[in-house]
Amino acid sequence: MTDVRAEVATLLARFDLQTVDPVEFLGARFDAGLAWVHFPVGRGGLGRPRDEQQVVEQLLAEAGAPAPDLGLNSIGLGMAAPTLVAFGTPEQQDRYLRPLFTCEEIWCQLFSEPGAGSDLAGVATRAVLDGDTWVVNGQKVWTSGAQNAQRAILVARTDPTVVKHAGLSYFVVDMSDPGVDVRPLRQITGEAEFNEVFLNDVRVPDADRVGAVGAGWRVATTTLNNERVAIGSGADREAGQIGIVTERWRRDPSVRSAAEHDRLMSWWVETEVTRLAGERLRQQLAMGQPGPESSAMKLAFAKQAQQVSGFALELDPDAGLQYDDWTMVRTGSASFLGRGPGFRYLRAKGNSIEGGTSEIMRNVVSERVLGLPADHRPDKGVPFNEVPR
Repeated sequence: MTDVRAEVATLLARFDLQTVDPVEFLGARFDAGLAWVHFPVGRGGLGRPRDEQQVVEQLLAEAGAPAPDLGLNSIGLGMAAPTLVAFGTPEQQDRYLRPLFTCEEIWCQLFSEPGAGSDLAGVATRAVLDGDTWVVNGQKVWTSGAQNAQRAILVARTDPTVVKHAGLSYFVVDMSDPGVDVRPLRQITGEAEFNEVFLNDVRVPDADRVGAVGAGWRVATTTLNNERVAIGSGADREAGQIGIVTERWRRDPSVRSAAEHDRLMSWWVETEVTRLAGERLRQQLAMGQPGPESSAMKLAFAKQAQQVSGFALELDPDAGLQYDDWTMVRTGSASFLGRGPGFRYLRAKGNSIEGGTSEIMRNVVSERVLGLPADHRPDKGVPFNEVPR
C-alpha cells in the first residue's frame, strides 16, 4: 500500500504552487484521494485510517499548497460531506463531493426553526411529494452563511401522522430556487453571520433526498454528531480563547496577580484536558461516524469559551467598555476570535446555542452516554399532528 506521503509528493510535483489556480489544485487533490483519506476510493479518499489525514494536512501546509476555505464552507466540509458518504447514493456523491471540496459550491444547513431549535425533531417545515419532486414550505432560522450558499442540507416533515422522529426526511436543496428567501439576522456583536430562510414552494427532486423517506432523523443525527466534533475538538494547544489570554499574560505584567494566576491555570488545565479528550475521540472514530460522546466535547467548548472570554475582560476591564464598530456586516464566515475582547465576549454567548444548546447536550450525554433515565416527554408516542403547538 502506498504511503500517503508519497501520494502527497506526487500531487505536489504536478503543480507550481506559486501560480496554480486553487480550484484546479483542490480538484486534483480530491481526485488523488487526499481530500479525506478515510473516505472511499473515488469519493475523495483512499480508504485509509482517519489519522493519516493529519499527515496530509501537515505536508500540504508546509508546502504552501491551497487549502479549502473551512471558514466559508464549514457546513459542507464538516457536515454535508460525511453525511453524503454515510447515506448518499453514488450519484449524489459523484455530483456533490468534488465541488464541495473545491468550494465551488458553498453549503448551509436548514435545520433549526423558530419553533424547533433545541428540539430538532419538532420541525414543522413540510415537504409534500408531487410526482418525482418534493414541494417544500416553511421557515428556518439561525442559518449560518445562507447568503453565500449554493446548496443546503434540509430536514423537513414528510409525514405528520406519525410520531415526530419518524416523520422526517433529509434533502439537498438548491439555494438558487426562486422560492428561497434569505434574510439577515443581526447579532449582539452587530454582525449578521446568521440568517432566517423562508421556503415558499421550493421544488426538490426526489433524487436529492438523502436516505429513505422517514429516515431523516437518523441522517440528521449523523450530521449533528459531525458538527459537534468539529465545534468541540480539533484545536492545537492554547488555541482559541485560552491562547489569547495566556499570550496577554505573558507579555503584560500589569495584569498579573497571584489570585488571577490561579484562575488562569485552572482554565488552562481544563481547556487542555478537553483538547486531549477531543483528540482521543477523533482517534476512536477510525472509519466510523462520531457518536453521542461528541456532545460532551461541544458542551465543554461552549462553557470554556464563555468563561475564558469573561476572564479576559476581568484582566482588562477597560476593554469591556469599548467596542470598535456596530456597523452591520454580512460576514463570509463565523469568527469566534476576531476583533477585540469585547467582541469575543459577546460572540461567545452564542456558543451555548449554536450547534445544539447546552441544555440539549446535557440531555444527550446523560441519556445516551451515561444511560441515565430520560426526561418525561409528553409528546412521546403521539403523532406529530396531534401534538399541541
